Amino acid sequence: MATLETITVGDADGELRLDRWFRRHYPALGHGRLEKLLRTGQVRVDGKRAKSGDRVAPGQAIRVPPLGDAPAPQSLAPRARRQDETLLHDLVLHRDEHAIVLNKPPGLAVQGGSNTTRHVDGMLDGLRFGSDERPRLVHRLDKDTSGVLLIARTAAAAAFFTRAFRDKTTRKTYWAIVAGCPKLRQGRIDLALAKGTGAKGISGGRERVRADDDGKAAVTYYTVVDNAGDRASWLALLPLTGRTHQLRAHCAAIGTPVLGDGKYGGAAAHTLGGAAAHRLHLHARALEIPHPAGFMLNVTAPLPPHMRRMWEFLGFAADARDPFAGLDLTP
Repeated sequence: MATLETITVGDADGELRLDRWFRRHYPALGHGRLEKLLRTGQVRVDGKRAKSGDRVAPGQAIRVPPLGDAPAPQSLAPRARRQDETLLHDLVLHRDEHAIVLNKPPGLAVQGGSNTTRHVDGMLDGLRFGSDERPRLVHRLDKDTSGVLLIARTAAAAAFFTRAFRDKTTRKTYWAIVAGCPKLRQGRIDLALAKGTGAKGISGGRERVRADDDGKAAVTYYTVVDNAGDRASWLALLPLTGRTHQLRAHCAAIGTPVLGDGKYGGAAAHTLGGAAAHRLHLHARALEIPHPAGFMLNVTAPLPPHMRRMWEFLGFAADARDPFAGLDLTP
């Protein structure tokens, strides 16, 4: 690795010790050399000095100095193909010197994983727009969830946005079609979640979470915007925490799984007919976040085609005022 890089910690690396993060991604870097880099402040986390035993969290920015004989794996900085660059440019909702906001389509992964070689992280060179710095992810969406995805254009912007997510000064609103209708038209779901282990936590070998009093706190506000009798409802969802599969698990927990979400809803998630009903109907509709330039960045993403068709099928108007305006959103 010939130049300074700032790498965003992915969800798969969350809660690793910093030395283990380096061991995973830079196996040729010896422990003694890493300790020296840490002592001299050449390695930093979110711009601050760190120790080898510190835990890293998803979204944090790790400053990695030139390492010479310890190159970064290709998976950390893959190159964008021309067709992917064109795709990304078509997805841009907002761009300035600090940030790019995409309307991520369903089916496109944000980061790589088992058998996933095509993902947003691997295409980020296509969003340089002439900049010397490679853009950086600062949060993520599930592969099958569509909508607003924020990209930082510089290391400084990545650190700024990461702090905003960590300090909960952001506001993310999701839209979903769910099977059935909640008993209460507006409510707060406070249900701790834990990642499963072994057969209990894996569905077809894929990641899954479960309700667990000993898990991590997870809070979601919801409101019913419209409903088609007892068949299906349009929910607006506002998560106060950002746990893996939080909205999907919470909707299933109150008896109204997200349409198309067989992992958490089983057969109940496919109650409506047609092929569209078997695709996930969860969309990151809007993001409000502090901007490094001193204002609040507000971006809204239009629905993907399969969700627009379901809105039309159910007779919902694909627009709505902020359903959470004036609500006391207690953490």
